Amino acid sequence: MDASSIDESTASDSTSISPVTPLLFHSSPSATAEAESRKLPSSRFKGVVPQPNGRWGAQIYEKHQRVWLGTFNEEQDAAKAYDIAALRFRGRDAVTNFKPLHHDDHAAVEADFLNSHSKLEIVDMLRKHTYNDELQQSKRQRGPTTADSASGTSPNYSLWDSKREVLFEKTVTPSDVGKLNRLVIPKQHAEKNFPMGEGVVLGKGMLLNFEDMGGKVWRFRYSYWNSSQSYVLTKGWSRFVKDNTLRAGDVVRFLRSTGPDKQLYIHANPTPGPAINPVHVVKLFGVNILQLPVGKTEGVFLELQPTKKQRIIKPL
Repeated sequence: MDASSIDESTASDSTSISPVTPLLFHSSPSATAEAESRKLPSSRFKGVVPQPNGRWGAQIYEKHQRVWLGTFNEEQDAAKAYDIAALRFRGRDAVTNFKPLHHDDHAAVEADFLNSHSKLEIVDMLRKHTYNDELQQSKRQRGPTTADSASGTSPNYSLWDSKREVLFEKTVTPSDVGKLNRLVIPKQHAEKNFPMGEGVVLGKGMLLNFEDMGGKVWRFRYSYWNSSQSYVLTKGWSRFVKDNTLRAGDVVRFLRSTGPDKQLYIHANPTPGPAINPVHVVKLFGVNILQLPVGKTEGVFLELQPTKKQRIIKPL
């Protein structure tokens, strides 16, 4: 599976845990889970706690308050989440599970990325399992590193915008841009171009990341609805419709990078609104009796026959 997708089983953790408070700090997700975790064997990594469901939680302490970083399938992933938070909270000299490469260009890029975001934003990325995607997006905008150029394996990020292949186009219907907050993806295109993970097949869905032409990342939940037997993009779609002023009949194009990252792209092509031509309006006693476009009035004559109800005023 490419880096543009996030399994819904991991993404759901961000919603199962209470939102980040304005002060960032809060207690554990539940006192019961914390009590049960004490009965489980401890982790060999710093900041990692086992969960009753067999997964692994990550946490860090700041000013004697615990900050929950999310739940992960693998113990190493939870340890990496702690390391990321530790570097942001305590700087490059923080004690981490995995030794950071301070003299590596990639480490320098990540350090700049961490410093350019608040602690609240980094924690939110970790909880939603979007940190790596955001970091890769930052690297693409920054360009290739010195290490990439020296090794001769540079992905040539400066040309990434031109290295895309069109997957398919979808003309949106009234229901696609209505209140249902979903875009129906034709079955043949969905099964050919989008991931078909277990979460999608079982109806749980997964999160797909798309990048638009301006470099903005859009996240949609990609699911299969058994009720209608259709593949759909849901969560986040209504915002995309609103921000791009999409209407029925507009075309949405889906693309993918030809590079190894297989980044997905989305491009909205809204049609211009109908042209409004100025008109001449002829009124008789306050009632419109003629409406002709500009330039069509030459050679048009009106013969008005007074009725009994019309008052004839004769000159004195």
